Amino acid sequence: MIGGKRRKSEFGVPFGLIRLSLRAVSTGCESKGAGVLVEDSVDLKLNGKVALVTGSTAGIGFAIAESLAREGAHVYVNGRTQQRVDTAIAAIRSRAAAARVDGIAADFSSSSGAETVIAKLPAVDVLVNNVGIFEPKPFAEIPDADWFRFFEINVMSGVRLSRHYLTGMLKKNWGRILFVSSESAVQIPAEMVHYGMTKTAQIAVARGIAESVAGTGVTSNSILAGPTESEGVGAFVDAMAKQQKKSTAEFEKDFFEHARPSSLLERFATVDEVAAMATYIASELSSATNGAPLRVDGGVIRAIL
Repeated sequence: MIGGKRRKSEFGVPFGLIRLSLRAVSTGCESKGAGVLVEDSVDLKLNGKVALVTGSTAGIGFAIAESLAREGAHVYVNGRTQQRVDTAIAAIRSRAAAARVDGIAADFSSSSGAETVIAKLPAVDVLVNNVGIFEPKPFAEIPDADWFRFFEINVMSGVRLSRHYLTGMLKKNWGRILFVSSESAVQIPAEMVHYGMTKTAQIAVARGIAESVAGTGVTSNSILAGPTESEGVGAFVDAMAKQQKKSTAEFEKDFFEHARPSSLLERFATVDEVAAMATYIASELSSATNGAPLRVDGGVIRAIL
């Protein structure tokens, strides 16, 4: 305090808002040495915002939904079945009693999925296009049907939802569109070429949307998640470890030594680490970040830009 007034930085922001708390908070990954620095008083200004997170009954999507709910957003989770949606809602409410969370069951394997969601939720402030599928398969063995199925779910779901919700965002001159992509968009995996193709397409769509809304309060970005310890990846790791007659710890060590040797993290990221980036990008504080592919890849991509 100076002269009875709150002291501000040269940017006009009270120093109390930018002072980092050096305590690590539990993110479910402390055993692996991961912690998160927490701002004492930062308000992400998400209170009352309506957010839809597709594919959010588990993994990265669930972590993003829970994080947004903790920040005060009214979150809609999504999954293919009502049972999984209800389970996710209950889980978020059990962890954050004040959370405002509802859900919509919809399958994005066809256009009817987006139609179902839009009919039940006509407008949102924040759209997180997270739903996606992956499957290791040699390129020569991927049939046309798989290429179309991957593109339909991983790309067209986000295209359809973004196309609809963008109109309302522009009318309010505020909105956030986020595509959860992958480092596989840049480093196409030989074992999942069709998956990598869809992740690259997501980045292109996100950038294209951003170009179309230049000068407005709407932003569109993509997140390039690296190898992450999600439900789907966990099942994949368990299966591969069993197939190779190794423990999961041994498989993870071999994976980062041989399959992802460029990783600076040298472990699977946690879903909470990815969700932290998504939550910031969904907030009002990220207004100067637009059209960007934002890496949460553990340094897997060997590039400075």
